[in-house]
Amino acid sequence: MEWWGSAPAGAAWCGRETETGPAEASGAEGRAEMLEMKILDKPDDRRDFPRGHLEAVHLTGLDFAVGTFEPGWRWSESVAPIVGTRSCQVHHNGYVVQGRLHVLMDDGEEGEVGPGDVFVVSPGHDAWVVGDEQCVVYDFAGPMAQIYAKPDGG
Repeated sequence: MEWWGSAPAGAAWCGRETETGPAEASGAEGRAEMLEMKILDKPDDRRDFPRGHLEAVHLTGLDFAVGTFEPGWRWSESVAPIVGTRSCQVHHNGYVVQGRLHVLMDDGEEGEVGPGDVFVVSPGHDAWVVGDEQCVVYDFAGPMAQIYAKPDGG
């Protein structure tokens, strides 16, 4: 596995904290090896918005987000006023841990995801929590962790 860039300070490499990020070692095939880990209970970033919040960790090659959405949350009401777009312009690769989420694409296609579902949603959609249970989503796509619910973001 080949890696580009460097990890942030405080990242773990082979279980050891480093001041500058993970060290690199040469593997059996001459490739750089790296092991980087973070704890979700200590996110690098947290963004609060009406009826929800997002926590993100940033690693080399992966920006990972955990979105928590309370009953009554709807992107067009809770996040659109922050980002200033008509629909969500963030690409999502997600996994639903808890609750249900309904997604309506700008072109009219729609669907619902629930616990255990893996999904891909392209930019141009609205979404809302279905029912009375909070919805928790893990997002692996990157942009959610980087720009979601930020002014001029998505």
